[in-house]
Amino acid sequence: MGVPSFYRWLVTRYPKIVVNAVENMEEYDGNGVAPRAKMNQQRTRRFRDAKDRQTLEEEEDRLRRQYKIEGKDVFPKVESEVADPNVVTPGTEFMYDLSTQLQTYIRLRIANHPAWRSLRVILSDASSPGEGEHKIMLFIRLQRTCQGYDPNTRHVLYGHNVLAEPTDATQTSKAKLDMSRGLEDAAEQISSLDISEAGKKKSMMEKPHQFLHIWILREYLKLDLNITEIPEKFVPDVERLIDDFIFICFFAGNDFLPHMPTLEIHEGAIDLLMHVYTEEFKNLGGYLVDVQRINDRKGRYIKLDRVEKFILAVGTYEDRIFKKRSATHDCKTRLILSNIQAADGQVVMRSDYDEKGLTMIEENTKMLKEQLKSYTRDLSDVIKTGLITDLVKFGSPGWKERYYKCKFSAETEEDMEKMRKIVVEKYAQGLCWVLLYYFSDVPSWTWFYPYHYGPFASDLQGVSSTKVVFSKGSPFKPFDQLMVVLPPTSAHALPTPYQALMTDEESSILDFYPSDFETDTDGKRFLWQGVCKLPFIDEDRLLSATKEIEKELSADEAKRNMENLDQLYVHSSEAFASRIISFFNDVEFCKQNNSIKIDTGLSGNINGFVRPNLESMKEPDVLCVYYELPSFSAHIPFVLAGSTIPETDVSEADIEERKLWHDIYNYYYRRYNRFFNRTEGYCPNVIIKGGGSGWNARGRGKVHYSPHGSGNGSYHDTTRTLNDQTRGGQPWWWNTHGRGTARGDASSYCSSTNHPARTNSSSDKFWSTDSSSSSYDHKANRWGETQSRQGRGDANVGSWRRSN
Repeated sequence: MGVPSFYRWLVTRYPKIVVNAVENMEEYDGNGVAPRAKMNQQRTRRFRDAKDRQTLEEEEDRLRRQYKIEGKDVFPKVESEVADPNVVTPGTEFMYDLSTQLQTYIRLRIANHPAWRSLRVILSDASSPGEGEHKIMLFIRLQRTCQGYDPNTRHVLYGHNVLAEPTDATQTSKAKLDMSRGLEDAAEQISSLDISEAGKKKSMMEKPHQFLHIWILREYLKLDLNITEIPEKFVPDVERLIDDFIFICFFAGNDFLPHMPTLEIHEGAIDLLMHVYTEEFKNLGGYLVDVQRINDRKGRYIKLDRVEKFILAVGTYEDRIFKKRSATHDCKTRLILSNIQAADGQVVMRSDYDEKGLTMIEENTKMLKEQLKSYTRDLSDVIKTGLITDLVKFGSPGWKERYYKCKFSAETEEDMEKMRKIVVEKYAQGLCWVLLYYFSDVPSWTWFYPYHYGPFASDLQGVSSTKVVFSKGSPFKPFDQLMVVLPPTSAHALPTPYQALMTDEESSILDFYPSDFETDTDGKRFLWQGVCKLPFIDEDRLLSATKEIEKELSADEAKRNMENLDQLYVHSSEAFASRIISFFNDVEFCKQNNSIKIDTGLSGNINGFVRPNLESMKEPDVLCVYYELPSFSAHIPFVLAGSTIPETDVSEADIEERKLWHDIYNYYYRRYNRFFNRTEGYCPNVIIKGGGSGWNARGRGKVHYSPHGSGNGSYHDTTRTLNDQTRGGQPWWWNTHGRGTARGDASSYCSSTNHPARTNSSSDKFWSTDSSSSSYDHKANRWGETQSRQGRGDANVGSWRRSN
């Protein structure tokens, strides 16, 4: 699923699954028309991007005019080959041209490059329905069901959204761009960029990639999902355990359903889901899904009664999650506002580049780009723009009633219960749709979740009674999909008759394409986290309008609007090609468009069928034919007999103790409870014992927590070589990293760093020797700090004195 935070969570918790890639070639893939459930997400993203891009262009034009008035020369705008990124969508002229170029590239490589001569290349371009990664997965699944399939075949998938990979494939890796390492490398390369006088020459920077090894992830999961209490007569099955892990992750986010307000991956949602799953497994009665019955029309592939027990158990954590989220959010907001006030009137120009040796025009251009970045960051920050709202007030009594009133317009308790049942039913259908999509095939091309918001975990009571039946339907035509996902600013990517439906005031479907729309950022910090409340497309109205104008399309446009088969390329000298040609020499056979079954002994174990491609039959070096997948057969995800399992060095020692986010007192939550006298937070008593020594090791000692602001509690931590003491009855905090000590009262925070430092602070003052120290006075919203060999500061006046 296309959830970046999920990948980040995976590689953080299971670091051995990732290795850096050594690249030796490039691979290209194009998405086709997506299912309707995905189109809604694509529509939201494209409308949002178009709005942001327009705002940014207007600000850049304003800055350029300002620079011109001030006599500052800058490089002219560098026009991109893709001026509107939305043209990278199936059905556009750009994607048609891209497919043509890919076909030419494949032919040239097979004909002229020795390494390609024995390859069989299948091209599934934008004219073939389905998302790219899912078309690849369907190919792999069906190949696995065919007789003679080699269980040790290796698969490598490249892309940003390929986490739908089946974990039963023991020889599978996933290639992905390493963004964190890429940024570090880019920073080093940017400093040595050779920018031309015209400002158009760009240095090409290598972007590092990573392999994520699925078989290593399997080993991690087997150890991490350790179930100690099991139901009676229970038969353990690691394959079903992993299937359940994939399923429960759907609750944390996917491309087809709005996320559940209860769960955020950056707040440890997956750790919570795994914790509840392992702790409640006996009460659940067994596994949640049974993909051996994935094609069962009665829906027996999912145990909704167990799913209901599971998600309601997750719902019992909601109050604690929302209290901490609210406390953290409030404290962050106060600190940001205080920083804004402190920095009022100051202009800070930040540059990521080394300006040594740059000409004035280059320097001016970089300054302009930095101002644009700063403008974009500030504009998206609703705290800084003053647009912050918190109508639902998660964590305060009545949050659920306020949520249904604000998001679903449910005024009375009766309305709320009625809406809850409807939302839960649609959400349960969505869970089944996503499960079938990832484990089998598209269950319905037309189904979609019809609301902008999802339910709470505690709302899914009664989900077990949901009846789920999907109607398969058919994919949208490419131009119809463009009409669903494109904003009116991208109407130019459509044929002229279709453009009018988006922009003409007389259009019967003009209401589908608002020039502006509401973005709900309630409880969020950034605009991109908000919900774009676009109207949902009425399929019947849309298709009725487009059907009337199809006859106005030119021949080339009509060709772009057609669904096509995949193409198989092979060198003409191969025995596989000779066998195909022998069949297709029969002209009558070709005219009847008959298909022939592929001989797997010659094809390199590729199963399926081929049809003649008369346009390519006359080429001397490369044979291109249409390719069809083998007949559909139920795919059961398990390790095939004869598979050689790669060795791994993953052991129980690699599984870290799972810590639940709402139980951890992070920086903001500690400050919130101490500075704003919040005492309702959850604080467990924890004892940690262990031996060890050294700066980075856990030393001998223990940790004891007591609730803040009540009793005479204390905090002692000797798990590292530092002193850190807090008096619970009086909200004082000592924090030392090194040998120094720091002490503060209820309105201040003091700290010291460095080994030889000694700091003793009271009444918001501090002294420092050979250290860096800082003090924050909440009452005055000021920081005081020293960075000197000897210094003395007073946080109440936000100043410091230095003596070296």
